[in-house]
Amino acid sequence: MSETTVVAAQQVATRRGPGWGVFRFVAGRILGLLATLFVASLVVFGALYAAPGDPITFLTHGRTMSADAIAALRLEYHLDDPVWLQYLRWLAGVLHGDFGRSIIYNQPVSTLIGARAPATALLVVMAAVIVLVVGLLLGAFAGLKPGWLSRSTMVAATAAMAVPTFVAAVVFIIVFAVDLGWFPVFGAGDPGGDAVYHSVLPAVSLALASVAFVARMTQAAIRSELSSDHVQTAISRGLPRRFVVGRHVIRNAAMPVLTAAGLTIAGLIAGSVVVEQVFQLGGLGQFLVSSVQQKDFPVVQAICLVYVATFIVLNTLIDLAYTLLDPRVPLGKKDS
Repeated sequence: MSETTVVAAQQVATRRGPGWGVFRFVAGRILGLLATLFVASLVVFGALYAAPGDPITFLTHGRTMSADAIAALRLEYHLDDPVWLQYLRWLAGVLHGDFGRSIIYNQPVSTLIGARAPATALLVVMAAVIVLVVGLLLGAFAGLKPGWLSRSTMVAATAAMAVPTFVAAVVFIIVFAVDLGWFPVFGAGDPGGDAVYHSVLPAVSLALASVAFVARMTQAAIRSELSSDHVQTAISRGLPRRFVVGRHVIRNAAMPVLTAAGLTIAGLIAGSVVVEQVFQLGGLGQFLVSSVQQKDFPVVQAICLVYVATFIVLNTLIDLAYTLLDPRVPLGKKDS
């Protein structure tokens, strides 16, 4: 490359300014997001054909039907078309918000999902708030105040991480709902404050292991920053500990902790399936389990796609936030 070409390229980059690098980075991440969603849609749609047997078996639930009835079903669901054409037809409907009709309920899948999504959203949001507030506070306390109390806190956190979500849910039901009577046992409650009240125990059950994980991550990050050279130098120069902790320790430890916490919160989406089934909340997770049992594949495909898309979008947003907020990560050169 000639010197003139290099100079011209540098001038173009200078005219575009630093915002051009940010735009290219964000555009690249969005393209990656769209490609991942496309692959996820292929997997979700192909799961019907990966299952043993003919799809018509699931549509008839194994009942014996006449040849004309089976032919009508194949025509209604376009099963005689090539698989790629069926996928394109399904994908076009998804892009327009049409997930097809439920085999069991004979209603639009989007309507059924929309009626159950608020319960799942409330559960995940409440669990995420618990994870962030309690996990960060416990981890910061254990990291900044070493001693027997912080060690006991981390031991309890380690034990909590080993408790499966469904076990924690059953224990909470027995103790706080049945024995003490503080919370309802089952159901999502009426919209509003009653729904929040009904979601307390499910949210705590869902967040328990994640709180312990975030607390340990926070403690480790703060301890690492406290032992770093620049923090020790600041302390040796006589700077107030509160200033050093707030200016150097917390700020430097915040980015990796918040990234891990964000990924953990995204993982709550999958865990909500178990919690909803235990507490009978009537959300998407419970609906997914019942649809799998009833072999209502349009509903199963739609809920799986919604879950996967939500998880991928959250991961992409966390990746963008980490890279854009942390100046130590060069744009487009190093992933978080």
